[in-house]
Amino acid sequence: MHYRFVGKVLPVLFLMVGFLSCTPEDDPSVKPEDNRFTKVVLTEGMDEPMEMTFLPNNRVLIVERKGGVKIFDENTGEMTLVATIPVNTKYTNKEGVVREAEEGLMGVIAHPDYATNNWVYLYYADPSDSKHVLARYELKGNELVESSKKIVLEVPTQRQECCHTGGGMVFDAEGNLYLTVGNNTVNPREGSSNLDERPGMENSDDQRAPGNTNDLRGKILRIHPEADGTYTIPEGNLFPPGTEKTRPEIYTMGHRNPWRPTLDSKTGYLYWGEVGPDASVDSIWGPKGYDEFNQAKGPGFFGWPYFIGDNFPYNRHNHADSSYGAPYDVNNPVNESVNNTGLRELPKPVVPAMIYYPYGASEKFPELGSSGRSATGGPVFRKADFKKDAPYTFPAYYDGKWLIVDFMRGWIFAVTMDENGDYKSMERFLPNETFSSAIDMDFGPDGSLYILEYGSAWFRGNANSRLIKIQYNKGNRKPNVTAVADKTAGATPLAINFSSEGTNDFDDYDQGKLKYEWKITNSSGFNQVLTEANPSFTFSEAGTYQVTLTVTDTKGETNTASLEVTAGNEPPVVSIDFGGLNRSFWFGDKELNYSISVSDKEDGSSADGKIKPEEVAVTFDYVPAGFDPIEIASKQSGVENAAILNLGKNLIEQSDCKSCHQYTEKSIGPSYQAVAEKYPNSAENTKYLVGKIINGGAGVWGDHAMSAHPSLSQADAKRMVDYILAMDDTQATIASLPLSGKVNAVIPEGENGQGSFLLRASYADKGGNSIASLNGLDYVALKAPFVDPQTSVDRKGVQLLTTPSVNFLMAGDNSQFALKGIDLTGVIQIEVLAGINQRNGGIGGAVEVRLGSPTGELLGQSEKIGRKEGGGFRPPQGVNPIEWRRQNANRAVVPIKPTAGKQDLYFIFKNSDAKGEQVLMSIQEIEFKNKVEEKK
Repeated sequence: MHYRFVGKVLPVLFLMVGFLSCTPEDDPSVKPEDNRFTKVVLTEGMDEPMEMTFLPNNRVLIVERKGGVKIFDENTGEMTLVATIPVNTKYTNKEGVVREAEEGLMGVIAHPDYATNNWVYLYYADPSDSKHVLARYELKGNELVESSKKIVLEVPTQRQECCHTGGGMVFDAEGNLYLTVGNNTVNPREGSSNLDERPGMENSDDQRAPGNTNDLRGKILRIHPEADGTYTIPEGNLFPPGTEKTRPEIYTMGHRNPWRPTLDSKTGYLYWGEVGPDASVDSIWGPKGYDEFNQAKGPGFFGWPYFIGDNFPYNRHNHADSSYGAPYDVNNPVNESVNNTGLRELPKPVVPAMIYYPYGASEKFPELGSSGRSATGGPVFRKADFKKDAPYTFPAYYDGKWLIVDFMRGWIFAVTMDENGDYKSMERFLPNETFSSAIDMDFGPDGSLYILEYGSAWFRGNANSRLIKIQYNKGNRKPNVTAVADKTAGATPLAINFSSEGTNDFDDYDQGKLKYEWKITNSSGFNQVLTEANPSFTFSEAGTYQVTLTVTDTKGETNTASLEVTAGNEPPVVSIDFGGLNRSFWFGDKELNYSISVSDKEDGSSADGKIKPEEVAVTFDYVPAGFDPIEIASKQSGVENAAILNLGKNLIEQSDCKSCHQYTEKSIGPSYQAVAEKYPNSAENTKYLVGKIINGGAGVWGDHAMSAHPSLSQADAKRMVDYILAMDDTQATIASLPLSGKVNAVIPEGENGQGSFLLRASYADKGGNSIASLNGLDYVALKAPFVDPQTSVDRKGVQLLTTPSVNFLMAGDNSQFALKGIDLTGVIQIEVLAGINQRNGGIGGAVEVRLGSPTGELLGQSEKIGRKEGGGFRPPQGVNPIEWRRQNANRAVVPIKPTAGKQDLYFIFKNSDAKGEQVLMSIQEIEFKNKVEEKK
C-alpha cells in the first residue's frame, strides 16, 4: 500500500470496497470541478519539517531536521514536541571549514501494525559517527520510549562535503520497508555528473556509491524489519543474497537524490521523485541537468552517474588531464572506477526516467514550465485504499493517477498511466493554487491529500512552513479563506488593518452570507474577537499575538487562516549601498565596493555603534546558473547563526558576569565552557539556566552563590544562555564580511558565466521580553546582462515551441512581453537578440521598450530588422555555443533614455505588414549594456 497511515486491510476487501463505492454519481470519466477541492491550513511555523506519517485518531507524526519529533493532533489543533533526537547537522571539510549540512533527522514512518505494536522508524545522521541510521522506537501516546530504541540498519557516509541524503520511506502490503538513500557526493560546479577518480577526490566520484553494487548510497533499499529489531531480505531484490560484491538490501540503484517514494497498492509499482544536477545546457561533459519522476516495475539500475533523463549518456572524463572520451554505452553499462568495490558489469537494461525536465522548457513535457526544480514525489491514488466512510476521499476520476509535486515550482500534476503502467499523459491539479516548498505529500486516512511544506529559507525554522491538506467536498463546500494585514510588526501602539479580501465560497446559497470571526490571542491570556470582514485593531501591549480568521458558511462549515503579529518591536532595516552601481547586472567589474548600514528602533544602529559589525551576517558568493540552493544556504546559515550568537556574547561582555566567570578558565564560578559541557543544548536546560541567571542560586558548582539579575529580561538572558550552550556545539566557521569594503567578482574557473554574484546582509534584532526576534535583510544579485525571454510575464502573441529546439516566437503586430524588476541604472542600450530566417518564417520588425505598461513612457525603439540567414545549426568545433549564438544573432538595437532604479519593462514588437499571427522573429536573449563598443 502506498499510503503512510497505519493498519492492514486485505487487498481483496480493498477491491470489494472499491467496487461498491463506484457509484453512478462518481463517474471516473468526469473530471471534478476544481472548486470542489478546499485547501485547509492545519499548522504553521515548524523548524525544518522533513517527512510525516499518519497515526490513529487523526494524529500526524512529523520530524524536523534538527531532531524534533512532533505530533500534530487534528482534533485539538495542538502540536506537541515528543522528543528531540541527537543528530549531526554539520559538514567539516578537509580544510577544517564547518558549515551547515543537509543531513539531520531525515525520515519517519509508522509500522503498518502501529495500532498494536507502537513502532515507528526514524532515519537520521548519527550525532558522532559518519553514518546514517535507521532506528525503531516505540511511540506510546506522546512518549517516544528511549529504552525501546533498536538500530535496524546503518549506512556509512562522508561528512566532508554536501549533499543528498534521501530519507523517504514506505511500507508495502507484505511489510517490506523501502528506504531512499542519497548519493552523499559533491555537487560538481559544472553541474554535470560526478566522475572524478583522482586520489583524494573520492567524495567527487559517484561511481563509488550510486554506480557501486556494493554500497548502500544512491539506492532505494528494500528490507523486511523483524520483531527483534533486525531485518531480513525479501525475495526479488536486485541481487540475491550471497552474490559477490553486492548488497542484498538494494532494490534499485543508480540514483542521485531520490526523495519521497510511494507504492501503487494495485500494481505494486514503486514511484519517486529524483533531484538531478544543475547544468543548464548540454556541454562537453554531457547532457544538461534533469530532475526526474521515476517508476520501478521491479528491481533495476536507473543510470546515475552514467546516464540521466531518457538515458542520455555522459562522456568519459579524465580529471587528471582534463581529457574527454566517448559517451557511456547504455547497452553495456560498466563501472571501471578505481573507487568501485562492486561489480564491473552493471545490471541491464538501464531504466530511463518516466518524466524528466531541465531548468528551461522541456521539449517532451512542456507543461512542466521552466524555473528552479526539485522533484519531490507524491502518492498514487487508489479509491479502494480508503474506508467507505472516509469523508474527503478523492473521486474516481483520479483513481490510478500519480500525483507529483515539485519543491521549487509549486505545482502538482496528476499523471495518468495506461493499462501496462506506462506514461500516458499528465494534467495540472488545481492550477490556480501554489504548493511552495513541498517536501512530502501523501493521502491521509480521511481521504485528504496532505502536503508538508518546508518553508522559504534553508537551514532555519520558517514561519511559512506548513502542514496543509486538500479536501474533496462532494456536497457543501467549505469557504476558501484569505487573511492579510497591512503590517505584521512594529512599535506600540501598533495599528493594523486586517483584510479578508479573496475569501469566497463556491456554493450559490452562501453568497453574501459568510460569517467572519477574527480571534486575537497571546500566551499571556489576551483574547479579543472581531466580527467584521475587514476590521482594524490597535495593539497597545507588547507581545507576540496569533490572529486567526474563521469563516463560517450557512451550513456551519468553517475554514481558517492565521497570521502572527509582533507588537513592540519594529523590524530592523538593512541596506546595502552599492555605490551607484546597477543592482541587476554584472558588467565585468572586477572589484565591487559596498557599504552596509543597519538600523533598529529598539537596538540602535551600526552607525552609532550599538549594533556591532559581528552581529550582522554578510556573505558574497558566486552562484552558478541553477545551482543547488542548499550549497549557498549552508554557508549563509552558518554566518547568520554566528551573528545571532554574537548578540549573546556581547550581552555577556556588557554585564557583570565576567567578574565571576571566564570563557574557558575557572574563576570564582565555572567557565562557560564547563557549563556547556555539563548542560547539553536543549530547551529544558536553556529554561533552567535562564532562571538561574535571573533569580540566582547556589550549590551546583560550590559554595559561592550566584547573584540574581532581576532587571535582566528573559530575552536577553536567553541570548546569553544560547551563546554559552552553543560553545559545546560544532559551529560553522565561515567568516562574515565587514560592513564596508570591496569584494572581488571573479567567475570561477570552468563556469560559463551564466550564474550570479550574490551579496547578502542580514541582522536578527534582540527582540524583547515576550517578543520574538525579527530579521532584516538586503541583498544584491548580479547576473550576466543577458535575460532569457522565458522569464517574461504579461505575454501577448507569444508562441513557445519546444521541438526540435526551444523557440520563443513573437507572432503578430504589437505582440509583447514584460520583464519585471530590471534595474536600469547606468544602462544606455538594450539589444534584442533574435532569429529571423526561413526556418522560423519570421518577417522581421521593430522593437519598442516602454516603462510600466504596454502604453507607458517610451524609453526607446529600434530600427526595423529583417531576415538574416546563415550561421548554421551548430557552432564549429571548440567554439562556445553561447558565444557563437550571440555573435550570429540578428540584433534589434534600442538606445534608451537614462533611467534609474528597478523598472518593469514592456517589449512591443511592431510590423504593420504582419497578417494575423504571422511570426515576426524568434527571441533568443535580451542584452543590457552600460556602454557601447566602438565599431572598428
